[in-house]
Amino acid sequence: MYDAVVVGAGILGLATAYHMKRLRPEDNIVVLERLAGPGMGNTSKSAGMFRSFFYSKTNLTLADTSIEFYRHVHEELKHDLGIKWTGYLWLYDEETYRRAEPVLKDMASRGVEYTVYEGEEIAQRLGMRRDLSGDVEAKVMGLANVDYGVLVPKAGAIDVDALARFYASSFVKMGGEIRYKTPVKRLVLEPRTPMGLPGEPYFWQDGRVVGVETADGQVIKARKTVVAAGVWSIKLLDQVGVDGHFKPKKRQLFSVRAETEELRRLLYTKDLNPEGCMPFLILPRPRVYIKPVLEENAFWLSYADEFGRPFQLEDEPKAEENYYRYGIYPIVTKYLPQFEGHMPYASWAGLYAINTLDGQPVIFEENNLLVVGGASGSGIMKADAIGRIAASLYIGEEHAELYGGTRFRVSDLGMEKRRVEPEKLVI
Repeated sequence: MYDAVVVGAGILGLATAYHMKRLRPEDNIVVLERLAGPGMGNTSKSAGMFRSFFYSKTNLTLADTSIEFYRHVHEELKHDLGIKWTGYLWLYDEETYRRAEPVLKDMASRGVEYTVYEGEEIAQRLGMRRDLSGDVEAKVMGLANVDYGVLVPKAGAIDVDALARFYASSFVKMGGEIRYKTPVKRLVLEPRTPMGLPGEPYFWQDGRVVGVETADGQVIKARKTVVAAGVWSIKLLDQVGVDGHFKPKKRQLFSVRAETEELRRLLYTKDLNPEGCMPFLILPRPRVYIKPVLEENAFWLSYADEFGRPFQLEDEPKAEENYYRYGIYPIVTKYLPQFEGHMPYASWAGLYAINTLDGQPVIFEENNLLVVGGASGSGIMKADAIGRIAASLYIGEEHAELYGGTRFRVSDLGMEKRRVEPEKLVI
């Protein structure tokens, strides 16, 4: 009998288990993972980016405290997380920038840092076409001019595999247990007062989750069961009639090598960040993004499509060649002709757990079952804060103490008393 069983050794499951063990070192906690190692599912397929740049206090608190913890692990604990402070560079056309300007100024008054560049300077630095107004094809695709760039310094990339390994190894060093290659088949329900009836609990009995059954038929019981398996949580929750309030949606990444002098010059754009490379670049419209990956001498390209992209759980999601060839490629090459003629040498796809209510994480408890998920593509960026909040719910605290001492009301990410501040800077 365990004190807690955590389903999922992705970034949310591991961060949650780590902080549960940190707060309750005497508790006997086990993590169950269907794959062979930590963070090998959708965590490993993440773009691995982070930013402390939000209008919403909820977003900013979750992201900023997590980033500061990662900095602490990387710089002070000397656990190499591969952090690179590339910054984020958002490109805007005139109309979109003017709409965002009041929000940006409000953020600046609250201490959020950024620098605004004129489109001409950005175009010159990146070798970019900024004025597409005379391009018929660009007009058909709805592309916007580059009139401004907003550069965010407290942002960058992190090695998601290294981060997952840190949480896993630290959890085990504290006495936690992880069982890999152990898929969970179902949640186990029992009445609080068993009567020996076949098929109980019945609706008139006070039921609860008492653990899980694995694919090989083993029943693992625990005082608390935590489901933090990303999109795979849905399969377990649906079986017992619990709504996780998130759905799976595929996201794709395509890697293009900097094989030419023009692409290498773009990759190693100077004087915009301490890494001496192009910042993480977000085009004006549609917001295709381009990530510099120095260790691969490459760029990762992607776009988060919404309408027309189904909510669908896939065992092995695959990247679609035509999504790059007829979607991303014609957009990117209009702005950055350096990419003309270059196709990906690698591609992959993962699944986001999209919270369709407000895009924020979901952390709640129901009948001894804790649900942690719905990070909506920000799981890496907010994982440490999510883990601390879930751990505080586990021990029955009303507030979680996030890294740096910030207090966060646990119920704010629950369902009954949910209170999240909407994001005004929709990019």
